[in-house]
Amino acid sequence: MREYYTITELTREFAISTRTIRFYEDEGLIQPIRRGRTRLFRQSDRQLLRMILRGKRLGLAISDIREIVQMHKLPSGEAGQLRTTVRRVGERRREFEQKRRDIDDLMAELDQIEEACLTRMAELGIAPGP
Repeated sequence: MREYYTITELTREFAISTRTIRFYEDEGLIQPIRRGRTRLFRQSDRQLLRMILRGKRLGLAISDIREIVQMHKLPSGEAGQLRTTVRRVGERRREFEQKRRDIDDLMAELDQIEEACLTRMAELGIAPGP
């Protein structure tokens, strides 16, 4: 296992931009070592970056990710982090389930509107267009 990673190595590994990494650094989520203008990322920074990106894929806000990262640093460590993550995932799941129901309702309404339009067009002898 390597001691340090450069920003370029992490951008390649995670397929993200240097700007993304700098954003997470500006947000205080990761704190690389600086040697002059060079940022050196420890293994722990690399793991935090992996965790941050996982949170983003789950749709978590930066504030939620920050809470999880801070939990990781507390004495409760992994247990607290896992509980928080499970809670946040459940919240996101409920949000997505509601969005799915909303989309299903909208699709049903669109079907009704389309059906009504096609019926009226048939009554008027209008051929459906492209």
